[in-house]
Amino acid sequence: MTASTTSAFCTDVRDRALCEILNEELVCALGCTEPIAVAYAAALARKTLGAEPEALEVGCSGNIIKNVKSVTVPNSDGMHGIEAAATLGAVGGNPNSALEVLESVEPEDIAHARELLGRAGYCSVELVEGVPNLYIKVRALAAGHVAEVVIAEHHTNVVYRALDDEALEGSRDNDPASIEQQENPAYAYLTIDAIVGFAESGDIEAARAALERQIELNDAISREGLQNTWGAEVGRTLMETRGEGVACRARARAAAGSDARMSGCSMPVVINCGSGNQGITCCLPVVAYAEELGADHEKLVRALALSDLVAAHVKGYIGALSAFCGVVCAACGAGAAITWMRGGMREQIDETIVNTLGNVGGIVCDGAKPSCAAKISAAVDAAILASDMALAGRGFQAGEGLVKETVEKTIASMGYVGRVGMKPTDVEILNIMIGKTRV
Repeated sequence: MTASTTSAFCTDVRDRALCEILNEELVCALGCTEPIAVAYAAALARKTLGAEPEALEVGCSGNIIKNVKSVTVPNSDGMHGIEAAATLGAVGGNPNSALEVLESVEPEDIAHARELLGRAGYCSVELVEGVPNLYIKVRALAAGHVAEVVIAEHHTNVVYRALDDEALEGSRDNDPASIEQQENPAYAYLTIDAIVGFAESGDIEAARAALERQIELNDAISREGLQNTWGAEVGRTLMETRGEGVACRARARAAAGSDARMSGCSMPVVINCGSGNQGITCCLPVVAYAEELGADHEKLVRALALSDLVAAHVKGYIGALSAFCGVVCAACGAGAAITWMRGGMREQIDETIVNTLGNVGGIVCDGAKPSCAAKISAAVDAAILASDMALAGRGFQAGEGLVKETVEKTIASMGYVGRVGMKPTDVEILNIMIGKTRV
């Protein structure tokens, strides 16, 4: 095999791997993914039970409780919380629709769910400790039978499903604390070098449909957030007070999508890294800059692929849920893509990522809620500043805080803080939110 043949083979393997990652990450979800995952588990438990549950028992990790507490369950007529998500999923959810499980909910389902929630003890919720950060267990009971569904590590990753203690999927003998997601080998190809090369000249056809859907759906919910009253109206506030420049539009369009999504808008979004807010943040700033720069559609699609993959790479060091706000990872992707569209060289793309992490790497996640839109705005603002600095030959230097000698080492150091260093922070945030710690 000649050197050129070997190079072509390696490039082909890289392209197939990165397309596989994009297709795995860029899936549709209706509403915030944590309450939707609870609803999905409950809908699957009802299907397994074969009847409407007479009672539901839900056990969740702290991060699930944190992220469900303050968001509106979509298609619920304004209901909040784990009890509402689980009950509505069991009453009207379609488990075959995965993260769009509540899309088929009808008004009578909502009314019935409200009636069940009014019954004392119909749905009980408990905190489960010593499990993965993303962990949901739903037990559905009826006529002396019990169906159990356990989801861990990813929002639709069913690790155990049983009827009357007879395992249908997975094994009950697994210690919940030892549950590990089997990572797709394709993720080994995630490096900034590989991602930029893929965006510039790789074969993206296998992921094109997912990228096109991300542009279409996420732009639609952003426009909804700008046109109507949702949440704290962060996007609308930005447009009304900060002018019409592209930097403001990039922030506002991303924030507006979150405004709508966090407050129960029933429009679907394409997620990334298990998060609709991250899928929105990867996408809308890139769309805004592509329009401003007059980039053709192919350039936009490739820039979006770069954004999504950089976000997945940065987030991969942190894990599914953490006290580290995931939109920072998504903003790194958006900033890198913006620099690339503006003609930045490889070193300037690296510097954009480093500058973004050096600025807003400390934003904490205190649950999914309307203020996520403001955090998106802040993270995108930091990414745009990072791009401006990089293109002007300015940046943060190795040895300054968590910044290391290379972009890969900087990503790894920030990821370690998010995954390991912020674990105690995560615990204290939850304790304050549920009233266990009074301040």
